[in-house]
Amino acid sequence: MTRVVICVFLMALVTYIPRVLPITIFRKKIKSKFVRSFLDYTPYAVLGALTFPDIFYSTGHTISAVAGAAAAIVLGYFKRSLVEVAVAAIIVVYLVEVFI
Repeated sequence: MTRVVICVFLMALVTYIPRVLPITIFRKKIKSKFVRSFLDYTPYAVLGALTFPDIFYSTGHTISAVAGAAAAIVLGYFKRSLVEVAVAAIIVVYLVEVFI
C-alpha cells in the first residue's frame, strides 16, 4: 500500500508541475508576438504529431487510411465542421475497405 501511495503522489506531482510552472515563471503578460504565437500553436502541433501517424495503422489497409486522411484534409482545408470531416473520413474509409 505504501508503494501505491508513493506512486500516486509522484504522478500527481508530475502532472501538477507543468500546470503550475508557467504560472510562476510568466507572471507578467508575454509581449513577444513570437513567443505568444509559439505558445498558442504548440498544443495543436503536439496533438497532430501524436495522432497523425496512428491514422495509417488504424484501418485494415494503408490505402483506406490514406484515402480517409486525404478526405479529412481536403474537407478541413475548405473549413467544414469537425463532425462533417470525421463522418466523411469514416465513410471514405468504409467505402475503400469494402471495395478492396
